[in-house]
Amino acid sequence: MIEVYAYATPNSVKVPIALEELGLTYALRPVDVKQGWQKREEFLALNPNGKVPVLVQTDPVSGERQALTESAAILVHLAESTGSLLPATGNVRARVFEQLFFHASAVSPSFGNAGYFSRLAAEPQPQAQQRFSGEAKRITVLLDRLFAEREFAAGAQYTIADIAHFGWYWRRAFAGVELDAHPNLSRWYTAVEQRPAVQRAIGRVNALATAA
Repeated sequence: MIEVYAYATPNSVKVPIALEELGLTYALRPVDVKQGWQKREEFLALNPNGKVPVLVQTDPVSGERQALTESAAILVHLAESTGSLLPATGNVRARVFEQLFFHASAVSPSFGNAGYFSRLAAEPQPQAQQRFSGEAKRITVLLDRLFAEREFAAGAQYTIADIAHFGWYWRRAFAGVELDAHPNLSRWYTAVEQRPAVQRAIGRVNALATAA
């Protein structure tokens, strides 16, 4: 049995997308981060870091439950467990990890901080806002150049690297990022967004807001 503890967040949506692409059955468990559910004792028992998403798998024989955190780690685990969305060997596999690490070290923190300092900070911090908003826009330019040369993030194949990048571009408005001036990135985004598995995952994740 697979359970995903999540909300309608950029990092959360990545896991249902992967599960839908892989054709795996799973249950979504809402964690309303706006109401602070991620700080509840029962959730912290799954992830002491208090962040969504969390993947929980229950062994059908022993009943043992194992929790895995960090969206990139979950994507790699699912891909390697099923032999899909991640090449087994070669340069393309290396490119997938290159993009995953770029996402974790650059895309996610710059977008998250750009949104935080623009929208959520208790007091205006223009220097921090300018720093992270500028970085989010710089990274967007870099990815637009990348997609001028590649159909997908790591090359010709759709992989977990695309799923990782898609999460934050799905919520790009939070970081104040637009795609209008970036035709290559826009082409890639539309291609991913229109995938049936992605549509199903987005629908299920958005429904968490009403289920919570």
